[in-house]
Amino acid sequence: MTIQTSRRAFLAGTGALTIAIALPGVQARAGIMTSRLPMQPDRLATYVSISADGGAVGWIGKIDMGQGTDVGWAQMMAEELDLPLARVSIVQGHTDQTINMGGASGSTGIWKGGVALRAAAAEARRVLVDMAAEKLGVPAGELHTEDGRVIARDGKSTTYAELIGGRHFDGTLEWNNIIGSDLAIKGKAQPKAPKDYRIVGKSGIPRRDVEGKILGTTEYMVDVKVDGMLHGRVIRPPVAGAVPVAVDESSVADIAGVQIVREKGFIGLVAPREWDAVKAARALKITWSDVAPPFPGDDKLHDHIRKAPVIKRDIDRTKGDVDAAFARAARVIEASYEWPFQSHAPMGPACGLVDVKPDGVRMWSASQKPHYARDGVAKLLGLDPEKVVCISTIGPGSYGRNDSGDVVMDAAVLSRAVGKPVRVQSMRHEGHGWDPKAPASVHMSSVALDADNKIIGWRFDSKAFSKRDFLNNEGDPSHTLAGQLLGLPLKPVLLFGPPEESYDLGAFTKVSSIIAPLLDRASPLRTAHLRDPGGPQTHFAVESFIDEVATALGRDPLAFRLEYVKDPRDLAVIKAATDKAGWQPRTGPRRLSRGNVLTGQGLSYAVRAGTRVAMVADIEIERASGRVWVRKWTVAHDCGLIVNPDLVRHTIESNVMQSTSRALFEEVTFDTRNVTSVDWNGYRIADIKDTPDAIDIILIDRPDVAPTGAGEASTRPTAAAIANAIFDATGVRLRRAPLSPARVKAGMA
Repeated sequence: MTIQTSRRAFLAGTGALTIAIALPGVQARAGIMTSRLPMQPDRLATYVSISADGGAVGWIGKIDMGQGTDVGWAQMMAEELDLPLARVSIVQGHTDQTINMGGASGSTGIWKGGVALRAAAAEARRVLVDMAAEKLGVPAGELHTEDGRVIARDGKSTTYAELIGGRHFDGTLEWNNIIGSDLAIKGKAQPKAPKDYRIVGKSGIPRRDVEGKILGTTEYMVDVKVDGMLHGRVIRPPVAGAVPVAVDESSVADIAGVQIVREKGFIGLVAPREWDAVKAARALKITWSDVAPPFPGDDKLHDHIRKAPVIKRDIDRTKGDVDAAFARAARVIEASYEWPFQSHAPMGPACGLVDVKPDGVRMWSASQKPHYARDGVAKLLGLDPEKVVCISTIGPGSYGRNDSGDVVMDAAVLSRAVGKPVRVQSMRHEGHGWDPKAPASVHMSSVALDADNKIIGWRFDSKAFSKRDFLNNEGDPSHTLAGQLLGLPLKPVLLFGPPEESYDLGAFTKVSSIIAPLLDRASPLRTAHLRDPGGPQTHFAVESFIDEVATALGRDPLAFRLEYVKDPRDLAVIKAATDKAGWQPRTGPRRLSRGNVLTGQGLSYAVRAGTRVAMVADIEIERASGRVWVRKWTVAHDCGLIVNPDLVRHTIESNVMQSTSRALFEEVTFDTRNVTSVDWNGYRIADIKDTPDAIDIILIDRPDVAPTGAGEASTRPTAAAIANAIFDATGVRLRRAPLSPARVKAGMA
C-alpha cells in the first residue's frame, strides 16, 4: 500500500474551514476535521471539534492498545455533548493532530485521558449553548441540548453543525501537568453528575476495531509501505557488549542492492527487497570485539542480586519506629521471594518505518507513546520536534516500553545514512533476545510480633535491577539500543518502588535497593516497564508472606487479612471475591485431592493507584508432572467510576491471562554470553490449554469516585494467589517465580 498523506498546513484563525480526509490508522467518518490550529494545552480546539455534519471529534494524545479504550473516550464525550455515540469519533496519537498527553501507560487511558476529554466536551457544550443563546435570542439558562441540537422552551432550535460545524472553537481551558504529559484540564463548565448519565456506565456497545481485525482490513504497522522504501536489518552481536571490528562486504556482494551502514557500534544494512535484507544480514561476515559480559547465568541470577552492591537505596514508605518494634519483639517471622527477568514478548516482533528528508521526517510507529518516539528521533537527528511527524499505527502488542522504540530509532539511523525511507522489521530471535526486560528482583519481608502474636512491626526490602534502565518512553535516544551503540551518554533511571495495600502492621518501612545493570550499554538484559512495572514482583512477595504469617500463627488467611486491612474499599473487594468464590476457612494446607489431581484455593489482594483488586484462584495440580492449571479465577475489582463495564471486564480478563502466564511460565534464560530464550520454545507463555474454565468478575461501581484505571491493577495479585493455592494443595511454599511444573514437582518431592 502506498501512503500519500501529506503534511497538513496549520490554519491560522478561528472559523477557518476544514478539510475531511482519512488518516492511516484512524477510523474516520464523513466530515471529520483533520486540519488543525497550532495545538496548545489551554485551547479547547486542541481536544474537541464539531464536524460539518454536526458530529464531534475527540483529539487525544493517548493510544488505545487494543482494549477498546477509544469507545470509553467516545462515551464520555457523547455524554457531555448530548450526542449519540455513533456521532463521536476519536483521533488518537498522531503527533501532527494531537497534543502530547503522555501516551498509553500507567492505566491512565480513562483515568487521565478520558477525564480530560470529558472536561473539554463539557466546556464545548457550554460554548455551544452560549452561541445558540446569541443566535436564537434566548437566555442560555432556558436552553437544553439533545441529539446535537440546542433547543429552547418554545421549540426554537439550532444544530451544532449550524453553530460551528467545520470550524474551530476559540475558547480556552485551565490546565496543568499531573504526571509527565498527562494533562488535567478544566473549563468553566461542570461535567454532568453521575445521576444524569445516559451513556457512561453502559455495556453492549460494539468495539470499533473488531470488524477490521476480523475481516483483515485493519492496517497494522507491518502493512505500512511507502514509495521508494528500503528494507533494513540491524545486526546484533553473538556476545552481549561486542561491537564490530571488521566487516567483509564481499560476503554479500552477490545480493543485489545491499548497502551496509556502520557507525561506531551500530551496524545494519538495507536492501530493496525484504528477503534480500534477511539473507544479507545472515550472510554478512563480521569480526566482533572480544568481550566477556559479566552475566552470571540465569541459574545464579538471584545469588548475584543478593550479593551485588547497592547503588541507590530509597526509603519509599515508613511509619513509626521500626527498629524499636523489632527490638522488643517476642517473635520474628521472615522470608524472601525471587522474581526473574521477563520479556515483553509481543506476538509479532517490532516494526517501524522512517523517512528522513531534508525538509523533515515522517515516521510510522506502534509505540505506546508516539509523541515521545517523535521527540527521540528528532534528538537523534538534531531536528526540532516540529520537523518530525509520527503516525501512530497498530502493532502486535505492547504493555510497556517494548522494542517498538528501538526499531524506529534503528530505522531513523538507516534512513539518514541512505537517504531513503527505511522499514525495519525484527525477527523473532531479535525480539525475544533484545527487547527491554522486566527487572529481576529479590524481596525480603519480616514482621515483629508481640507476646500476644500481634504484629507490631514490618520490614519490606526489594533488592532489584532498576525497572527503568530505559525510560518508559522513547523521548531520549540514549535510552535506545541505537543511541547507546552510537555512543550517546548514558542516563539511567534508578527506580523500583514499594507495594501498595492498606495493611496496618504497626511500625513499618518499605525500601527499594537498586543494583547496577549486568551490562550498562546496549544490553539484552536492559530493563524497562512491563505491564504494572514492579507490581507483580512486590505483591507476589507481600501476599505470599501474609499467607505464611497467617499459617505460622494458626490463622485463616482471609480472617487474618480482614484483621489487618483497614481501608473500607479494600475490605469490600476482599469480602466480595471470597464470598463469590466460596472461601473455606483453613489454618494450614488442606491437601485436597481427586486421584492424581491435587486441588487448592488461594487468596491475594492489592491496590494500584487507587484501584483495588482481590483475587481467588482455584487450581488443580497434576501430581505426576507438577503442572498447575488455574481452573477458575474470582476477581473483585473497584476502579471508581466504571465508564463501560464490558470493556473493564475484557481488560481484567486479559490482565488475568497475561499475569497468569507470567506467574506460571515466563522466565528469560541467559548464559554468560547472551540471552538464550529467543523463541517460543525457550520463552514459554500460556496457551489455549492453560485458560481457565471461568474468570468470574465482580465489578464494584463507584460513580461518585473518579475513575482510577483498570489496565494494570489485576496484574498485581495473580502470582501470589496461585502460590497460596499451591500451598493449600500441597503444603509446599514456592518463593520463586515462575511457578513452573519443574519447581512445583521438585517442591512436592
